[in-house]
Amino acid sequence: MAANVFVVNTLVMTVPMALAAIGGMFSERSGVMNIALEGKMLMGACTLALVGAATGNPWIALGAAMVVATIMSLIHAVLTQIYKLDHVVSGMAINALALGSAKFLSDKFLDASKQIAFLPMEVFVGLGLLIPFLTAAWLRWTRGGLRLMATGSDPEKCRQIGLEPVKVRYESLIVTGVLCGIAGSAIVTNAGQFGEYVTAGKGFMALAALILGGWRPLPTLLACLGFGVTQALQLQLQGSHLMGASLPSEAWNATPYLVTLLALIVLGAKNRAPAGLGKP
Repeated sequence: MAANVFVVNTLVMTVPMALAAIGGMFSERSGVMNIALEGKMLMGACTLALVGAATGNPWIALGAAMVVATIMSLIHAVLTQIYKLDHVVSGMAINALALGSAKFLSDKFLDASKQIAFLPMEVFVGLGLLIPFLTAAWLRWTRGGLRLMATGSDPEKCRQIGLEPVKVRYESLIVTGVLCGIAGSAIVTNAGQFGEYVTAGKGFMALAALILGGWRPLPTLLACLGFGVTQALQLQLQGSHLMGASLPSEAWNATPYLVTLLALIVLGAKNRAPAGLGKP
C-alpha cells in the first residue's frame, strides 16, 4: 500500500512540472527566455478555481484556465518582441502580476462554500506523460518542429531564408500558455482547493528540469520525474527520524528545492542553451 501511495504521489507531483517544462521548452526553443512559468501556472490555477466554482463545469473551467494563462504568455510575447523588454525583467513582472492578481481575485470572488468542479486527476496524468512524447516526435519529424529548432538556434539566418522568428515565437508562447494553464489546473485538482501559494515554486522547478534536460522533451520529462520522486519522498518522510534526530517539517519541505539547486549546480552547466535564446 505504501508503495502504491508513493507511485501516485510521484506522478501527481511530476505531471504539473512536466507540462510547464514542455511549455517552457516551446518558448525557449523559439528564443524567448521564460522565467514566468510560475506566474502562468498560478493564473491558470486561480482561473480553474474561480470558473469551476462559478459554473460547476470542469471542462469550461479548464478551458478558461488555458485562455487566461495564454493571455499572460502573450503579454510576455508583446513585452519582449514588440517593446524589446529584457526577457528576465518581463518574466519577473509577469510573476509579480500573477501573484497580486491571483490573491485579489481569490479573496474577492472565490466562495469557499462552493465546490470547485474538477476533472479526474487521471486526465492530467495522461496528458503530462503523453505530451512530452508527442512533442519529441513533432520536433523531429515535422516542418513546424524544424522551424522552431531553427529559430531558437539562429534567428538571423532564419530571416535570411524567409522565416519569421517573431511569428514562430508568438505561436510558441501560445503553446506555452496552454500547457501552463493545464499545469496549474492539475495542481489545484490535486490540492482540492486554491491558495495564492498553491504552485509552491513548481514553475521554477519546471524551468530547472528544462535546463537539466538540455531543452529536449524526453530528458526534461525524466528530470521532472526525478523532482517528483524527491517531492513524494518528502511527503513520505514527514515526521520520521534521521539518524535518531527528529527534523522539523520545514526541513523536509525544503528538500525538493535543495535537490533542485544541487542538480543545477552539478549537471545544469553541462547543457547548452539554444544559441538564439534572448536574441532579437
